[in-house]
Amino acid sequence: MGIQRNFIDNTYITSVVRPYRESNDSVSHDSEDVPCEKTHIDKENEVLKKNWEIHGYRRAADGAHQPFCLFAENLVLATGTFDAPARLEVHGENLSYVSHSIAEFEEAVGKGMLSGVVDPVLIVGAGLTAADAVLCAHNNNIPVIHAFRRRLNDPSLIFKQLPKKLYPEYHKVYHMMCTQVSSAASNLYPSYTSYPEHCVLSFKPDMKCVLQSTSGPKKVVKVSMALVLIGSHPNLFFLKEQGRGLGSHHNQPITCKGNPVKIDPYTYESCKEPNLFALGPLVGDNFIRFLKGGALAITRCLELRQKKTRHRIVESGSEDGVS
Repeated sequence: MGIQRNFIDNTYITSVVRPYRESNDSVSHDSEDVPCEKTHIDKENEVLKKNWEIHGYRRAADGAHQPFCLFAENLVLATGTFDAPARLEVHGENLSYVSHSIAEFEEAVGKGMLSGVVDPVLIVGAGLTAADAVLCAHNNNIPVIHAFRRRLNDPSLIFKQLPKKLYPEYHKVYHMMCTQVSSAASNLYPSYTSYPEHCVLSFKPDMKCVLQSTSGPKKVVKVSMALVLIGSHPNLFFLKEQGRGLGSHHNQPITCKGNPVKIDPYTYESCKEPNLFALGPLVGDNFIRFLKGGALAITRCLELRQKKTRHRIVESGSEDGVS
């Protein structure tokens, strides 16, 4: 597309700050239109006042860090939420056979490390990432024990929110979850067993996991690997207070479900910080099809502002007798 010069790869952002703010640290969108007499800044600094200052480094081929600093009029957060996997916080979760990454599982499958195994893989979670892991295991003939806290008829299950025609593979997983319950499993999927309304009590060094149902009984299962896929959180360490002030609930960590970045739905601009935009899981849009809408909204907003700025420059030039 001829835009390679706009990309800087292999980079790590360490801090993002506003170098200039009003004295009361206001985040109102109206602050852009505050008269110069009130802000006590000249026209030259007025541009810098709006800028974001981005610090980071680029990792060279020899591993050396090459620091850089950029200034930007606008900033778009599109980091996703896969930086910090959620944990069960149970005993043994740090054992080597317990993973929180579907990528590690797919790598193990690709290398044949789980081929011909007798003991099943334990998959914990009832979201789309857990469903992807179930499908990966099923397609590679790897036995699965699938444990999750929710009831099968829980209306908040993600599978109940997806159209069958658009997501047949996920509805296949949901069908497996419903028909292969441990207490009354059918023969449709003999290598898969679901444990609804179960939680993990602990992981043992001998690769045994202790499960407990909400009704009380415990069960010990021997596994070849355990995958804990119960969601993840974004890592916004480079923002002031890790972005806590940007969410719908003030001073709470940004999360995809409970506290996404609060935005204007038409422009995707932050309601708390002018010239800051966000899209994707950070604002609660978890499907790729939403990214087009978010990106288009941001692009349209920036283009309209750019046109407005050009129009002001032309009008100013005309007033000064410049043609």
